[in-house]
Amino acid sequence: MSIAEEKERVSGEVPRPEAGSSILPTVNPAIEKPATAKSSLHPAFYVIAWITFSSSVILFNKWILDTAGFRFPVILTTWHLTFGTIMTQILARTTTLLDGRKTVKMTGRIYLRAIVPIGLFFSLSLICGNLTYLYLSVAFIQMLKATTPVAVLFATWGLGVAAPNMKVLFNVSFIVLGVVIASFGEIRFVLVGFIYQLGGVIFEAVRVVMIQRLLSSAEYKMDPLVSFYYFAPVCAIMNGVVALFFEVPYLQLSDFAKVGYFTLLANAMIAFGLNVCLVFLIGKTSALVLTLCGVLKDILLVFASIAIWGTPVSGLQFFGYSIALGGMIYYKLGADSIKSFVSEGSRQWGEFGAKRPVQRKVVVLASILFTIVLILGALAPTVGYDSAELATKSSAWFGTILNGGVLESPKGS
Repeated sequence: MSIAEEKERVSGEVPRPEAGSSILPTVNPAIEKPATAKSSLHPAFYVIAWITFSSSVILFNKWILDTAGFRFPVILTTWHLTFGTIMTQILARTTTLLDGRKTVKMTGRIYLRAIVPIGLFFSLSLICGNLTYLYLSVAFIQMLKATTPVAVLFATWGLGVAAPNMKVLFNVSFIVLGVVIASFGEIRFVLVGFIYQLGGVIFEAVRVVMIQRLLSSAEYKMDPLVSFYYFAPVCAIMNGVVALFFEVPYLQLSDFAKVGYFTLLANAMIAFGLNVCLVFLIGKTSALVLTLCGVLKDILLVFASIAIWGTPVSGLQFFGYSIALGGMIYYKLGADSIKSFVSEGSRQWGEFGAKRPVQRKVVVLASILFTIVLILGALAPTVGYDSAELATKSSAWFGTILNGGVLESPKGS
């Protein structure tokens, strides 16, 4: 057999690939292109983190401005914005959290015409919001903040973003009614603080509508952290100018020492952490979850105000605030979303009862007991206590123990 025939015979034993197919080695497509790894954290983690940071900022600010005696709200806001400016600049250069800014076609002209005016209203809302802590309780402030959707609605009409709608106006009227009832029931009503809070709500509503109008163009889409990256510097400058004339002349170094430098640093870190949490929360949850989380946070803050500062809250306030929260949920979600949510909840509740009947009975019993306690509390004139008196009694009681004296209950306890 000739060499040519041998080559032809051997080559004929090897199947040739079809025309157009790859002759390179291949691997399993499932291994070559693995599925995108999902986040290991449950969405509930982001919900809890946002509620924790948001509530902590409000309670922390109230404690610094009122309890700790650092009565310089504009300076505190300027410090938050300055810290936020520094941190966003660092994150922009070291992480991918602010890569969204690269898709925004920001120019000096757009910054002056769009960002600066929005920053002005942002500064005014922050200043008014912090000034309110000097006069009103956290519980009452949260009740007044329920009017924000109403203010945003009127701002959209006033700025021509949306046409007036009487049906929508009727829906939000329940929010106003509830807040009015809660205001009449407020035990420690201070007109100056009430005006500051309404001013903060109005400025915040105008800011929100201006941002909506800016983001209506696809080239200016920004997440909350990127927005803060652009707004924080101009807001810090504006607030700094206001503080320079109205608060700096009365400020002394002893005021910082009294509240503590570490305390101020921790306060700024928590305030900035709230902006980071908001980015992840929006990316991991739906509008329904965001709305319900906001309502839950407001309710928790009311009870936190009662527990920490002994804020007296009347039954009339609870009644009015319940109306306002119900109206806010209905306005934000709509009847169809609420119906679908209720039907889905009913289905899951039925499945839970079928799988775990004992646990379901425990939940029902606990809910009944909680409702009874809530009703009895609402029937009482006020809910609250004298936190200063409680602190004095507790200090005296523990002092007796530490001094080795006779263990006696403080008078009046």
